[in-house]
Amino acid sequence: MAIIHVEPDADAELILDVLRRDGAVVIDRLADHATIDGVLAEMEPYIDATPTGSDDFSGRRTRRTGALVARSATGRQLVQHPLVLDVTGRLLDRAMSYQLHLTQIIAIGPDEPAQPIHRDQWAFDFFPFPTDHHVQCNTIWALTDFDEQNGATRIIPGSQDWPDDQGHTHDETVAAEMSKGSCLLYTGKVYHGGGANDSDATRIGLNITYVVGWLRQEENQYLSVPLDVAATLDDDLLRLMGYRIGAYALGYIDDVRDPLEAVRGRSGAMSFGSS
Repeated sequence: MAIIHVEPDADAELILDVLRRDGAVVIDRLADHATIDGVLAEMEPYIDATPTGSDDFSGRRTRRTGALVARSATGRQLVQHPLVLDVTGRLLDRAMSYQLHLTQIIAIGPDEPAQPIHRDQWAFDFFPFPTDHHVQCNTIWALTDFDEQNGATRIIPGSQDWPDDQGHTHDETVAAEMSKGSCLLYTGKVYHGGGANDSDATRIGLNITYVVGWLRQEENQYLSVPLDVAATLDDDLLRLMGYRIGAYALGYIDDVRDPLEAVRGRSGAMSFGSS
């Protein structure tokens, strides 16, 4: 089964239908090259300073650089892309809210072998979520062209409904080839993995993922983004980062206050309504 590609003006409900059916979909040319180049320019010093992975899963020739919200003003546009958030909200609609799960530049260097095939939702201690209950929506933005040779993400389309099995191989996958500025959306349930980089260039993608508000974030946004930086961000982005109530009463501070008050320096009891 091939990975479906849609245009950047595609309807969110259409994208959701493909995502639910196949577990993955590519939105071509969702960001322009100026935006992508801006992210790369702002993140380049941090990428260069990031050590390569320490095991086969993280990639011994792969650099994984986070804290995008703190380090890249341009990257915040991708974190809050309206079409991505629209689709994410529809996929994760069984929760009161969702939040930013992680932000990570993934730079796969030449001669990096393929990553083991896995499900991202296994990060939650391999908890067996119901097959029809989505808790995670993921994106990989192509900061460079992705192709078969340079390590494009590998997907097993339709595998989001399969039982847990750590024995899947790359022979079962197809490459999510896409041009710079395109965006791969995939669920936390679909089997996938980084491809082998058999080229002479580094393949760079930006992994931005979202999770329901009652699960712990993989990247701790409250420490990755210093409070003095957080204070300069708009309320919508702060709420997306987790400065909000994740369900009826998850995540409040001290005397049952909205966590956003800690950033804004305001006081007073919070309301338990949706934020």
